[in-house]
Amino acid sequence: MAASFRPVLVLTLLSFLAFNAHSQLSTTFYAKSCPNVERIVRSVMAKAVAKEARMGASILRLLFHDCFVQGCDASILLDNAPGISTEKNAFGNVNSARGFEVIDAIKVQVELQCKATVSCADILALAARDSVNLLGGPNWAMPLGRRDSRTANLAEANNLPAPFESLSQLASRFAAKGLNARDLTVLSGAHTVGFAICTAFRSRVWGGEPNIDPSFAVSSRQTCPANGGDTILTALTTPNTNRFSNQFYKNLVARRGLLHSDQVLFNGGATDAFVRKYSTDASAFSRDFAASMVKMGNIGVLTGRQGEVRLNCRKVN
Repeated sequence: MAASFRPVLVLTLLSFLAFNAHSQLSTTFYAKSCPNVERIVRSVMAKAVAKEARMGASILRLLFHDCFVQGCDASILLDNAPGISTEKNAFGNVNSARGFEVIDAIKVQVELQCKATVSCADILALAARDSVNLLGGPNWAMPLGRRDSRTANLAEANNLPAPFESLSQLASRFAAKGLNARDLTVLSGAHTVGFAICTAFRSRVWGGEPNIDPSFAVSSRQTCPANGGDTILTALTTPNTNRFSNQFYKNLVARRGLLHSDQVLFNGGATDAFVRKYSTDASAFSRDFAASMVKMGNIGVLTGRQGEVRLNCRKVN
């Protein structure tokens, strides 16, 4: 009896500690200490997206890649330094993660008004939220109060979800972060904007996968040759409107998902029903996407006296 009770006690304690950390986040966290922070973030992001719509997708991707590596703690923003191997050099980030200079610009403006108050982790969370909304997607109240890590984790960053994985592999990765099949499906909808390099989907459009529309495979080969052109960019969702919508799911139903890891969401598995729902109900997609973004934004957060509030997002204080 004692042996079987101990794991339950540990899990209960861990769950309590996780809940306690998350409960310290609040949508009014900076109401007194930095009341204009959301306006500042929105202003800089609006200019960045107006200059290059793709930047919205890039900032959103940064948040995903940050939260899936030791939690939403801005570790992805750290540069190489003694004792720190930057996550920017991970397989899924090198030569593809971008938007760091936009986060830097936001941080400079925030520091001018609120010295050593707003974390880089919160700035990234707000910037990703605003990116979605500026591209025509939903808006939501973002809980704040995250602290910044003093470490990075290159090894974990090298194990981010990959575009070649199966549904079961993806589901396991998301479950390990406390995210379920609905979260997996709706958060993948972020691929309604943004681009992928040729190496991320070459095997799908040239390899004769059975769950791909033949005409889509042929057209995709025009921007991704069988050999060479590894870094050529192709829109994740076509037609590419740079607008946040449910077109991604319509494409999956038509077997026109660009990435293998996207199309597995609609391939006779447990997530098919979610894909069908979102393909015909844009409001449901927007509502569920916002909810899952808040949920993802709670992964492994540092709060209270944990971590620090970096003065420069690229290095520890």
